[in-house]
Amino acid sequence: MNIGQAADASGVSAKMIRYYEKTGLIGAAGRTASGYRVYSEQDVHKLKFIRRARDLGFSVDQIQNLLGLWSDRSRASADVKAVALEHVERLCHKVTELQAMIQTLKELADKCSDNDRPECPILQDLEEGPQPDCAGTGETLFGVGRIS
Repeated sequence: MNIGQAADASGVSAKMIRYYEKTGLIGAAGRTASGYRVYSEQDVHKLKFIRRARDLGFSVDQIQNLLGLWSDRSRASADVKAVALEHVERLCHKVTELQAMIQTLKELADKCSDNDRPECPILQDLEEGPQPDCAGTGETLFGVGRIS
């Protein structure tokens, strides 16, 4: 099948298929005599695997690792689990960061007078950056952890 058909069958855009080929996530596609890429059912199966991994937020490097484990029939399932749990830890950290951002923005919005005057604590905070650490606690003046 051509790249468009592979894209339709896998749910991965043709642009991303070319990107995955360029980065080595998938092997170079076969070519027709006229130079068009040709994909097999196995290629589509691999693209579906990659798509699902991307949907779960795995990075390209992590997916490369998972693909290696997937193709290694002598792998230990504990190795796969370790990759997944490491990713869960990263996701939990991101959730914590997002919650801190939400809290800070809510607190800034609450400080906004919401009137016709030009003073705006939201813009002032963006201009000044994060407030200094309060007594070395890792807390900002708004009571939420620093965002990195």
